[in-house]
Amino acid sequence: MMRRPDPKIVRWGILIALLVAWELVPRMGLLPELFLPRLSKTLTVLWIDLDKYWAALLVTLYEVVLAMVIACGLGIVAGATIGGIAVLRDLLLPVFSSLYAVPIVILYPIFTAWFGIGSQSKVMFAGIYGFFPVMLSTAAGIRTIDPQFLLAARSMGATVTQQITKVIIPASLPTVFGGLRLGGALAIIGVIVAEMLTASAGIGYLVTLNRTILDSPRVFAGILCILVLSVAYDIIARRLERRMVVWQSAGRRQQQASPRPIAQGAPAPAAA
Repeated sequence: MMRRPDPKIVRWGILIALLVAWELVPRMGLLPELFLPRLSKTLTVLWIDLDKYWAALLVTLYEVVLAMVIACGLGIVAGATIGGIAVLRDLLLPVFSSLYAVPIVILYPIFTAWFGIGSQSKVMFAGIYGFFPVMLSTAAGIRTIDPQFLLAARSMGATVTQQITKVIIPASLPTVFGGLRLGGALAIIGVIVAEMLTASAGIGYLVTLNRTILDSPRVFAGILCILVLSVAYDIIARRLERRMVVWQSAGRRQQQASPRPIAQGAPAPAAA
């Protein structure tokens, strides 16, 4: 039987193949460099303008952090409230589910009218953009908690605070972290899109500025910065999830280490 390849090796292989294709496809003339500049040329431009891209990345990172505070903070609080109270769940959850289907980008002119074209409109827009998946995931995670857990906690004399901190929050963390990863990614997208529409600073602004003058290497240098920012956030979120949801991995290891039960009627192993 063929052995399954290591997922890490497969991921690194795909990444290396994409990078090699990025260099070879324009070099061989399969695509004009106006559409896809060589990877080496993109990295050279990024190194030459490193100070400019670093300053723009700091602006974008500042707006992304504030947007994530809004998306994740308000999303978790609202999701816990709506998911934990039956009346609010029945009244508001269908409304928020329907609003999540609306493309929020069409509302960006409203944010600029309310908050101006500065960082405030971008932060609020990206925060609302990432709010819905966090809120819905938190509400769904609380709804999937086994009632027997709460019953067992109450039977052992746990207070309401202890039930929330020891049962509800740990049991809903896997679903909440799934929403946090998606909500954080949408917050990054919201900031970049807002910077591309109306901004005078940030990575999105550099991408739009270089696109208007057809400077493809600098456009792809900005795209590369955005990709690095998104991948870094996903890695941090996954590592934080592994640290916070330790009981899941511990349960899997215990289940794998436990011996299989002997089938009924099967002979017991002979003593040595």
